[in-house]
Amino acid sequence: MIKYIEETVDYLQGKGFDNPEIGIILGTGLGELLNDVDIIKEASYNHIPNFPTATVEFHKGKLIYGILGGKKVIVMQGRFHFYEGYSLQDVTYPIRIMEKLGIKTLLVSNAAGAINLNFKKGELMLIEDHINLQGNSPLAFKGVEHLGERFADMSAPYDAEINSQFKSIAKANNIKLHEGVYASVVGPQLETRAEYRMLKILGADAVGMSTVPEIIVANHLKLKVAAVSVLTDECDPDNLKPVDISEIIGMAEKAEPNMITLFKELIKTL
Repeated sequence: MIKYIEETVDYLQGKGFDNPEIGIILGTGLGELLNDVDIIKEASYNHIPNFPTATVEFHKGKLIYGILGGKKVIVMQGRFHFYEGYSLQDVTYPIRIMEKLGIKTLLVSNAAGAINLNFKKGELMLIEDHINLQGNSPLAFKGVEHLGERFADMSAPYDAEINSQFKSIAKANNIKLHEGVYASVVGPQLETRAEYRMLKILGADAVGMSTVPEIIVANHLKLKVAAVSVLTDECDPDNLKPVDISEIIGMAEKAEPNMITLFKELIKTL
């Protein structure tokens, strides 16, 4: 993997991806932040050596380098998921590339279902901890110790200082920002009523199919990390109705302006 990483980094540096400070991962239905980025360079995933290719139709598949809030940023427009058939090493490969290019902070967004029924769709949740239910780890491979400490500490995977800044920004801008625990499952099927009940018992406030592998690798690389979920549906097992994926994407887009405000204002302070 070290050889692959070097090849990818050399390619992107040759394209002008020059010492980004902050990495951003845009989740489902959350692409409008790019309108606020002064784009300098971009590269399609399928042109980047050793990069996976996004297969989900609403994930665009570009790595974008530019300026946001006066900072050099590198943005993943579209992410990779375990459910697409990738290994978790593939899913998290871009995190290793962004770190080698120079980022010190990783900001992640996703769309998630609200397990905590005090949280409503269209609202945001700051992730303060997570539960990995994907049945695997992106660090479980031979040679991982050459890329960072094998037994990565996860006692505080999300940066407390950044989370505190997010909460202050939300308050100043009258944005409802919950705080809670995100459970990451494999998918791509949505959960049964019994599974929603199980997730509530486990202590999850929201559930999704991404983010946790990326957070694990970011911690492995000693990056500062923060993540925000857009709550796109309410997972009430006693009143469960079939979910329309287009409705989930629509709800993410509706909540997106608040997410953009949080990210833009935070980046100015980093």
